[in-house]
Amino acid sequence: MTKTSQTDQIASAKGFIAALDQSGGSTPKALKLYGIEEDAYSGDDEMFGLIHEMRARIIKSPAFTGDKVVGAILFERTMDGDIDGMPTAQYLWDKRGVVPFLKVDKGLADEEGGVQVMKPMPDLDALLEKAVSKGIFGTKMRSVISKADKAGVDRVVAQQFEVGKQILGHGLVPIIEPEVTISISDKAEAEEMLRDAILAQLNALSDDQNVMLKLTLPEVDNLYKPLVDHPRVITVVALSGGYSREEANDRLSRQTGMIASFSRALTEGLSAQQSDAEFDATLAGTIDEIYQASVSG
Repeated sequence: MTKTSQTDQIASAKGFIAALDQSGGSTPKALKLYGIEEDAYSGDDEMFGLIHEMRARIIKSPAFTGDKVVGAILFERTMDGDIDGMPTAQYLWDKRGVVPFLKVDKGLADEEGGVQVMKPMPDLDALLEKAVSKGIFGTKMRSVISKADKAGVDRVVAQQFEVGKQILGHGLVPIIEPEVTISISDKAEAEEMLRDAILAQLNALSDDQNVMLKLTLPEVDNLYKPLVDHPRVITVVALSGGYSREEANDRLSRQTGMIASFSRALTEGLSAQQSDAEFDATLAGTIDEIYQASVSG
């Protein structure tokens, strides 16, 4: 399959993007929610082996196909791993019809001015070259905004687009993800600042520089519609950001043109102790719920 057909799948986006990209810091929590306690493994290798088994189980589940799951975001170790002897990204596209993405950021810097920019990524070019060789379509990188402070918001967005251009230089599509913390009192104001800062950056891109956006579900419905409609934006996806799956789906269903990219909300209710039939049925129900919310907007 060609890059063009993958772009078409993401742009027409009848479905959602699965986030399977928990990294080292969040892996123990993800495993615990999956029913595997920390005393069940020792060391990073065993821990990452277990999370890879969980992700492989999800990816191989009958409902996990491009019909409803248009893309999946992977952690670097997942990209480096195999499923049934085939590299994960290749398996996703060739066997499941799901477009593969890679999380590339190295985590967040300490909060300053109400925001957390991304830590430096000195090895990014090497990682992007590897991603291209593995058949990855695009990347994802996350920053956090926890205050409606224009200077802070502008700093986050400027860094995201600066790194985004580096990613575009490798022929990959960046997912720009400046997350707004859902619990802050000035969330609506922060989101307006974010929309305006992103629009300014989008307007400065050249005609061959197309990006994706991953944004917190907004307080004001369709606040991000100008971004959805922008010619430099392939698609806008929503992160669940700590909302329950029910609330995330409800909020998403009211946004025109946004689709889901949920992580915790996707794996809610799955456990290592379930039989394959129970696991597959639970995941199928979840996928259908998130799909319906994504296509109803």
